[in-house]
Amino acid sequence: MRITTSSARRRRAGYVTAAALVGLLAAVGTPAYAATDGSVVRTPDAPPSGHSAPAGTAGAARGTAHGAAQGTAHGGVAQGASGVPLGISRLAQGAGRQVAITIDDGPDPRWTPQVLETLRKNHVKATFCMIGTKAQKYPELVRAVAADGHQLCDHSVDHDVTMDHKPVAYQRQQILDGKAMIEKAVPGVPVTYYRAPGGAFTPDSRAIAAASGMRPLGWSVDPQDWSRPGLKAILSAVEGKLPQQPTVLFHDGGGDRSETVAALKEYLPWLTEQGYGFSFPARTAP
Repeated sequence: MRITTSSARRRRAGYVTAAALVGLLAAVGTPAYAATDGSVVRTPDAPPSGHSAPAGTAGAARGTAHGAAQGTAHGGVAQGASGVPLGISRLAQGAGRQVAITIDDGPDPRWTPQVLETLRKNHVKATFCMIGTKAQKYPELVRAVAADGHQLCDHSVDHDVTMDHKPVAYQRQQILDGKAMIEKAVPGVPVTYYRAPGGAFTPDSRAIAAASGMRPLGWSVDPQDWSRPGLKAILSAVEGKLPQQPTVLFHDGGGDRSETVAALKEYLPWLTEQGYGFSFPARTAP
């Protein structure tokens, strides 16, 4: 069948659109390797259980995923417009035997003070990944975390683990409004990371976070403490064969965290005895 001139033009336009989409995804980049944390652009991975009901108010959308994806690659590492890498960080800063401790799903009035006290006694600085609505409800705990010198991480408005299946506008609202809720509690203190609930990252969410100055944050060791598997199981998971410069996931919210507190009381001195030091997750390459 003969192709008309207008049909040919439409077909050429389709090729251009497809090429542009491929270029955008390439600019956003993908993780260099598969991780055990599920914090990738999810296809087969299932998130852990958590809060999934959308909440919060839609804030001003600062920038777009497309704008963030226009960043350049330096040394082979894709970066957003802010210069923050788009890839998911899973390594502790520094070389050698460094560990990054991360604490998720708070702040919580019962468990966050206990976690803070344990970290303080062991001279450990951690990264707290906070849910926006909880930061809004307990601003004094956000201030206590910041006052002890810990890093702040945006964990979205209300921990919707299905974010990767939602429109980009919804992802943007969850990320930027969550960040704003944390910042309101501690004006002037930067929120330096973004961790997607359940590891539900997408290329768009990583680009939005990076454009806002937050490094996408994953993990490399997950003891599943949120599921309350027992103290022995948690310690076995975190004291086993550790990857180089691990980022270890714990929780101070989302339920009874007594096992987590007990594990930290044993785990942190054990790491010190093994010759490990403590640092924050990497914010630059890789």
